[in-house]
Amino acid sequence: MPMNLLHRRLCSSQRWARAIEDQLLPWALEGVELGPETLEIGPGYGATTRVLLRKVERLSIIEVDAASVAGLRREFGDRAEVVHGDGTALPWADGSFDSVACFTMLHHVPSVWRQDTLFAEACRVLRPGGVFTGCDALSNWGFRLIHLGDTCVPVPPETLAHRLRRAGFADAEVTTGEGSFRFTAVATG
Repeated sequence: MPMNLLHRRLCSSQRWARAIEDQLLPWALEGVELGPETLEIGPGYGATTRVLLRKVERLSIIEVDAASVAGLRREFGDRAEVVHGDGTALPWADGSFDSVACFTMLHHVPSVWRQDTLFAEACRVLRPGGVFTGCDALSNWGFRLIHLGDTCVPVPPETLAHRLRRAGFADAEVTTGEGSFRFTAVATG
């Protein structure tokens, strides 16, 4: 996982898990209909996965970090499909999901080109009318400090809607909040 020790400790903490459950995901998913079959890209330690499992009938997960995959399989393997892989090369067929979600991970995708590839892959595996949704942090000095030594390519929210439309989505919306932005985009079909 492209994260420094401090960042890994923060993201695996109970404090972070509570913030995800109580604040970030309720805001990020406000008004979003996920549908019964969801793919989560890049759940890391699984704080977001715990929340998603209560909201969908079937959850598939793809995570690039092998150690995180092992932990995700131990915790969720009986309730979710956990795949070791890359969000820029999804192993599912076209139109496999009602929704695709990724939370607080886009900045760990190592280049703008790979981020755009991830967006196109998310669009490909969605059914027509399916939703791609998520959130990420706004770049500021505190964000940059916690990411020292990490792979960190912040996503400028003012460019995201255009990038999502270019990847094949319609109705892309981006909303900024306190320290974060959320997005939704609908797959065309």
